[in-house]
Amino acid sequence: MRKRILSGLLALCLTLGLLCTGAGAVSGSSKLEAIRVLGILAGDEAGNLNLGSQVTRAQFAVMLSAASPYKDTVSTYGSALFSDVKGDHWAGGYVRLAVEQGWMSGYVDGTFRPDQSITLEEGCTALLRLLGYDASSLTGSYPTAQLAKAESLGLLDDLSVSRGDILTRQDCVDLFYNTLVAQTSGGTVYGTSLGYTVTNGQVDYSALVSAETKGPYISQDGSLSLPFSLSSATIYRNDALSSAGEVEANDVYYYNAGMSTVWVYHDRVTGTLTALSPSKVSPTSATVAGVTYEIGTSEAAYQLSSQGSFSEGDIVTLLLGMNGEIVQAVDPQDSSSTYYGSVVSSVKGASTSSTSSSSTAAAQVTTQVACTDGTLRTFYHSGTAFDPGRLVTVTISQSGTTVKSMSNKSLEGTVSADGSSLGKYEFASGVEILDTDSEGGYVRIYPSRLAGASLSGDDVRCYTLDADGKIDRLILNEVTGDTFQYIYLSGIDDSSSSDGSLMNISVAYTYILNGQVTTLNSSAKYSVKTGGAVMLYEDGSLKSIRQLSSVTLDSLDSLWAMSGNQQYRLSEDVTVLLRDGTGASGYYAASLSQINAEDYKLTGWYDDLGFSAGKRIRLIVAVPK
Repeated sequence: MRKRILSGLLALCLTLGLLCTGAGAVSGSSKLEAIRVLGILAGDEAGNLNLGSQVTRAQFAVMLSAASPYKDTVSTYGSALFSDVKGDHWAGGYVRLAVEQGWMSGYVDGTFRPDQSITLEEGCTALLRLLGYDASSLTGSYPTAQLAKAESLGLLDDLSVSRGDILTRQDCVDLFYNTLVAQTSGGTVYGTSLGYTVTNGQVDYSALVSAETKGPYISQDGSLSLPFSLSSATIYRNDALSSAGEVEANDVYYYNAGMSTVWVYHDRVTGTLTALSPSKVSPTSATVAGVTYEIGTSEAAYQLSSQGSFSEGDIVTLLLGMNGEIVQAVDPQDSSSTYYGSVVSSVKGASTSSTSSSSTAAAQVTTQVACTDGTLRTFYHSGTAFDPGRLVTVTISQSGTTVKSMSNKSLEGTVSADGSSLGKYEFASGVEILDTDSEGGYVRIYPSRLAGASLSGDDVRCYTLDADGKIDRLILNEVTGDTFQYIYLSGIDDSSSSDGSLMNISVAYTYILNGQVTTLNSSAKYSVKTGGAVMLYEDGSLKSIRQLSSVTLDSLDSLWAMSGNQQYRLSEDVTVLLRDGTGASGYYAASLSQINAEDYKLTGWYDDLGFSAGKRIRLIVAVPK
């Protein structure tokens, strides 16, 4: 099952540059976003943070409350304590909480002075009390003792203010972050007492975001129910920047109030429900269209269980969350669901015994389709079987499943250097690209894989456009070479003989594939020698073995290899073989991290077979010097 990186949140952190700059060092943006996530610092109605603005005593009381174990109970602190903070004052509950907990205090004239700017020593005193340090635990008089203790605990790290200075909102970002990683009077790290992970003086930002993110929720009518204003919200849909107007009914969403951020997922799968595990009574996973999904909510578990409204063999639509888990199961949508892809296998008369409904039991064909999102799905339908590699559309509605052959729709052009367009068409955000071959082989690729490639009419089998005229699906024909089997021929034993005019061809090809040594006894002689090669098939049978091109490598890293002044890109699944001994079996699989050009003689084998986006090193053989 496909996973988004750390629930889609770490990807956002990386995009915004929020990760730490090194062990023990935290970037200013990391501190800012951590404080925002906690709700300690919020933007105005327009989302502006106004980091240069001065902070009042009332505002500091709000920040203290958000950084405390009582942040969710402020509503119970509503009555007035001071003559200038009435019961209906916007910060009344926060001020009362801060005073009753002993973090802040009023003045002898019975006022709190909520609009008065707060100084460095006042802020440090309140934070020290939050950490459990009262006056009796300090040495010296106010404010020298308080500032000295704050400095020793690291509260003043990265601050450039001095005694008597007014705190700005930026100063408070540093002060409160430093407080989260400081030691309490009890010897523990304060942030851990709030349930957050703190390691080497750094708050685990991704865990923090996850902990403060609420959801999943289902949009019933395309609207979002949020505890903050939509006008100041940042909205991502399928991990791309979006807007509230793009949200549709049955979209799954999550929100983080501290960040005023919403993550929306329009991710659904429709197909036949064929299995529940570990039991029908209490399932934790479900298999739909041949793909197994984890069940992520109690509601979905009930819906799919034997007590719910769906049974094995039913056609169902799954609403998936940010980790690809099932959030809810619903009846197939009236608009139906359509998949595009290439047939991997298709067998007539192969109805499955694991399905029970009459509609599924009557199915005549079981067809596996590599869909454009890279998922291999299984569909049960009537009609004829399809040859591997055939382009099809699969339409699923309440009335059943229909698989239809699809005509080619070619396109020529050059993919831009940044991978954002093909010819005159831009790629849509989240474009689905599938490279295929005639044998049902497939691989999901991304625009960057095609950057700079010139595609001919034979390279593009089909494409579709979204409502904005951008390419949202693209099916290619052997463009990358990534669908083929690349082998290392470690031995060739030619036992062919001639009996007059009759030639008896018998050749044993010993090769290494996926770390396994295999010998192929063939009655065909291929024009190859030991080294890198590719096996090509037709109608399921070996058609030919073709030699790869070789080059001596001077250096390499995880992406590139150099030979003289020529640079070669490594295949993402490059095979590395270490020569250890003699004979055809004297090789063993290794990793890139185990080899280098200083200790080994390196030979790279790359495809030079005419692929538009090929010419990548597929194998590297390392021989100790």
